[in-house]
Amino acid sequence: MAQPTIPNDLDFFYDFFLHTKSAELTYIYRGIFTQAIIKHILSLTETNIDKTGESVKVKKRVYLIMVEGLQNITRHQELKEFEKKNQAIFLIQKIGSQYHVTTGNAITNDRIEMLGSQIEKVNSLNEDELKVYYREVLTKGKISDKGGAGLGLIEMARKSGNKLLYKFQQVDDRESFFYLRTEIFSEGEGSPQVEPDPNALEGIEGMQNILEAKNILIAFNGIFSQESLLGLLSIIESQMADNKNVYNIIVEMLQNIVRHGISATENPSGNEAMFLIREQKGDYLLSAGNFIKRSNADKLRERLDYINSLDDKGLQSFYNLKLLDFETNDGKESGLGFAEMRLKTKKKLLYCFREVDDEFSFFTIQAAVPVIVES
Repeated sequence: MAQPTIPNDLDFFYDFFLHTKSAELTYIYRGIFTQAIIKHILSLTETNIDKTGESVKVKKRVYLIMVEGLQNITRHQELKEFEKKNQAIFLIQKIGSQYHVTTGNAITNDRIEMLGSQIEKVNSLNEDELKVYYREVLTKGKISDKGGAGLGLIEMARKSGNKLLYKFQQVDDRESFFYLRTEIFSEGEGSPQVEPDPNALEGIEGMQNILEAKNILIAFNGIFSQESLLGLLSIIESQMADNKNVYNIIVEMLQNIVRHGISATENPSGNEAMFLIREQKGDYLLSAGNFIKRSNADKLRERLDYINSLDDKGLQSFYNLKLLDFETNDGKESGLGFAEMRLKTKKKLLYCFREVDDEFSFFTIQAAVPVIVES
């Protein structure tokens, strides 16, 4: 059976993956932020940073700035109808000796002047002045209904040792998108109070435009390991609590990355991969991509083509047979995970292979699941 027709947006997946790599974006999340989701995001990113070998001091500084940045989103995040169109974003980049933590979220235009003034005030102070200002705001500052009096901004500047970069991108007469970026030097590198590059946010805006154009609800990229999958699944479960079918398919799809990706001996930290959830024409499009050995591509293609060729009865029989085949039922060889995805989606699985070099290909698979849960 011939491979299913590959839509342009599935082929786009690898190009998007390369784009995030070239921008050195190690972690991307876009969606609605709640306290539960923030907890899971922090756990997952902390796990990834632990693998970098940074000192405890640097990891602590990065972690505390992530906390403040994510809390800042929940303080200023508003306009529920707006969130559906322009969901908040959280990104981490590691460029040379610097970590860059960027957040973005919707705010009302009447808050721009106050928020901008707070950031400018923080940016005008040196290290000693920030300490004094922090104590002053802590004891005398007016606590707003958004959860603070700029204390989070002061802490981000103090922990990073650098000025904060920000931008308000107006959407319409009522709403704007607020970007906030913090740079953190690795221990012993750089000097405090570095003037931020005003053009640094242009790339983030471009990324935001891609996320919106492709209606990407959730995007994760980086190193996937069994440990990091647990944190990722916790975030997705919080987002997809009302659609267990979607969650179960995502479990299989992420496990597929671990099963079919390059082995741990070739990359001890895990499989470099990307996972996306998009919404299109009443379906969630669940896509996952990772590097595989080119020598494994033909067998994987044959297995997927065969599973796609089966009708409902044949698919169920194949699934039952493989479920009880204890000799080959290791998930990778049996095709059990692919069969389960097809059973749950009731649609063929789309896939493609992009040849990377003489040794590796990039394998992408996509499943479509209705957004509305059938009663």
